[in-house]
Amino acid sequence: MGIDLFRLAAAFLVIAIHTSPLASFGETGDFILTRILARTAVPFFFMVSGYFTISRYACDTGRLKGFLKRTAQIYGIAMLLYLPINLYNGYFQMEFFLPNLIRDVLLDGTMYHLWYLPASMEGALIAWYLLRHLDETKALGISFVLYLIGMFGDSYYGVSELFSASKGFYRLIFQVMDHTRNGIFFAPVFFLLGSLIAEQRKELPLKKSVPAFTISLILMLCEGMLLHRSGWQRFDSMYLMLLPCMFFLFQILLHWKKNRCRPLRTITLLIYLIHPLMITVIHFLAGLFHFEDPLLSNSMIHYLAVCLLSVLFAVPAGIVLDRRKNSRKKGSGTGSDCSRAWIEVNPDHLRNNVRELKKLMPPKCELMAVVKAEAYGHGASAVSVCLERMGVRAFAVATIDEAIQLRREGIRGELLILGYTDPARARELKKYDLMQTIASVEHAAAFNRQKIRLKVHVKIDTGMNRLGIPWSEFPKITRVFQMKNLSVCGLYTHLSCSDSRKEEDRLFTETQIERFYQTVDKLKEYGIAVPKLHLQSSYGLLNYPGLRCDYARVGIALYGAASAPGDVTKQSPSLQPVLSLKAKVVCIRSLKKGESFGYGRAFTAERDSRIALLPVGYADGYPRTLSCGKAYAQIRGRLVPVIGKICMDQLAVDITEADFVSAGDTAVLIGGTKELSAPVVAAACQSISNELLCRLGRRLPVVLKE
Repeated sequence: MGIDLFRLAAAFLVIAIHTSPLASFGETGDFILTRILARTAVPFFFMVSGYFTISRYACDTGRLKGFLKRTAQIYGIAMLLYLPINLYNGYFQMEFFLPNLIRDVLLDGTMYHLWYLPASMEGALIAWYLLRHLDETKALGISFVLYLIGMFGDSYYGVSELFSASKGFYRLIFQVMDHTRNGIFFAPVFFLLGSLIAEQRKELPLKKSVPAFTISLILMLCEGMLLHRSGWQRFDSMYLMLLPCMFFLFQILLHWKKNRCRPLRTITLLIYLIHPLMITVIHFLAGLFHFEDPLLSNSMIHYLAVCLLSVLFAVPAGIVLDRRKNSRKKGSGTGSDCSRAWIEVNPDHLRNNVRELKKLMPPKCELMAVVKAEAYGHGASAVSVCLERMGVRAFAVATIDEAIQLRREGIRGELLILGYTDPARARELKKYDLMQTIASVEHAAAFNRQKIRLKVHVKIDTGMNRLGIPWSEFPKITRVFQMKNLSVCGLYTHLSCSDSRKEEDRLFTETQIERFYQTVDKLKEYGIAVPKLHLQSSYGLLNYPGLRCDYARVGIALYGAASAPGDVTKQSPSLQPVLSLKAKVVCIRSLKKGESFGYGRAFTAERDSRIALLPVGYADGYPRTLSCGKAYAQIRGRLVPVIGKICMDQLAVDITEADFVSAGDTAVLIGGTKELSAPVVAAACQSISNELLCRLGRRLPVVLKE
C-alpha cells in the first residue's frame, strides 16, 4: 500500500515540475519543491519497475519482455495521443527532421514528459544485462559510474566546463541527446536499487531507515541549493544525495504492506501521461471563458486545476482498464499456482535448518547445499535462491544441465557437479564457471586434452567403490594435480554408511575417514598444495561432526527430513521439514454400502460413505504403492485414509468421519504432522525420504509459504 500511495504522490510531484505551483509565492520555495523534492518522483517509478521486474534470479526473460512490450505499447499510444499538439507546434517542420525524430523516439521523447518511457525500456535492459553477467556489487558500481557521468552533464555541468577534455566530451554527448537524464545514464542505477531491495526480501527497520532518509533529504536540499546558487546546473535532475534518499524512502514505503490498491498503478500512469494534455485544455478553457486571471496567473490554482482535471479523467479510465485487465486474466484460464496440487516450501524452516546445521560445523567450514534432483523435490530454483539470500555460497548438483539451469536462474555461488560430465562439454563448464568432479584419471586426462582451463574437484574413492580415483592409487591422484589445464579446487570422498550406528559400519566409516586424511597428508609430503576438503554428507555431519574440512555437503538434512523414521544420529539438531505436498478437494461423492470405487473396484464401501477427490496422483510423484489405505491425508486437521487405487492424476480419501470437509478445502499429503512426515510416508511405500521427495513431479508448482 505504501508503494501504491506514493505512486499517486509521485504523479502529483511530476505535475508540479511542469506547472510550478509555488511560482506566484516565491522563486526559492518553488525551486525547492519542483527542482529538488519533486526529483524523487521519476527515480521512484524506476525503482518500482526494478523491484517488480528486474532480478538476477530469473531463468528466462519473460518478465523483462512483458515489461518492454507493455511500455512500448504505452509509448506508441502516447506518441499518437500527442500527435495533434506536435502538429500544432510545428514539430514536423523542424530542421533535420528525421535525425531529430529518431533521437526523440529513442532518447528524449516526442513530448517533453515522454522521455520517461524510452528511458524505462533502456534502463531496464541495461540493469538486466548487468545483473545477468556480473554480481550485484559490480552491476551497481557500473550503473553508479553511468549516473556520475550523467550527473556532470546535469546538475554538476559547471564543473565539466572547467576542463577542456570534459567540456568537449559533454558537447559530443549533447550532439546526440538533449540531456543525460535518460535511460543510459539516469535510469539503470534506480532499476538496480529497486531490484536489489527486492532480492533482500527484508526491509530495514524504521528506526534506521527514517533517520537515514531524513538526513539524506536534508543533505539533498543543501546540495540542490548550493548548486543552484553556484550556477553550475545545466539541468537539475541528478543529485548525488538523490541515491541514498531514494533507497531509504523505498525502505520506509515497504513497511506499509496491507490493503494494496492495484487500480492506483493504472491511475497514476494515466495521470502522468495525460497531464500535459490537461495543461493545454486548461489554457484553452481559460482563453475561451476569459478565466486567465484565476486559472493561469495564480500558479497554485493552475496546479490544482491540472491535478483535478487529470484525476477526473484518470480515475474512471483507470478503473475501466483495470477491470478489463482482470477479466482477461480470468478468461484466459490461468489460475493460481494453488489451483490443483502444489509443493509448498517454508523458507523459515529452511533458514532454521541452515542455522542448526552450521552449529555442528567446525570453524571456517562452509555449508555446501546439495540441490540436485530439483533440491530433493523442493524446487532447485526456489531453494537455491532462498539459500543464497541466506548467505550460502556453495552448491552441489548431479549434472551439468542442473548447474547451467541454476546459473541461468541467477545463482552466483560456487557450483560443483557431483556426477559425470562428458569432456566434450568442457566449454560449457568454462562458460558457466562450474566445478567438475573428476571421476577417474582417464576422465581428468580427457578434460585436460580439451585445452580449456577448468575448475575441478578430485573425488577419492576410499571404499565406496563408486566414482573416484582409488586412494590406494596415489600416483594417479598426483597426475591430476599436474595437468596444466585443470585447476584443482577441491578434494573429497563419500562415506558409504555414515548413516548407520552399527559397530561394523562405524568402524568402516572411520577407516574411510582415515584413508582420506592419509591421502591429504601424503599430498602435503609431496609438496602439493591441498585444496578445499569435504567428506561429510548429511549423516556424515550428524554422526561425525568434528571432522576437519572446508565444506559439509548437506542434502536431505537441509530439508528437515531423515531418510527413514527412527534414524538415530549422534547429533540431533532441531530440524524442521521444509516441504509440504498439498492438493485441493475438487469434489465429494457419496457411496452407498456395497458400492465400489475406482480401478479394479479396489474399494468397496462397507457403510454409506463420503469420499473426497484430490487432483494429484502418481504422475505427480505420489507413489501408487500407497493405494488402498496405506497412506493418509489431513484435511482441516483430521487424518483421513487414502482409498482405492491411486491413479495417474488423482486419488480419493474417505471423509465419512469428517463430514465438515467440503469442495475447495486443502488436503495435506506430505508434511504438517508426524504421521505425514516424509520418512513415515516413505516407509509406508517401502522406500526412503530421499526417493519419495525426489520423485515429486515437475508439473507440481513450487510455492513459497508467506
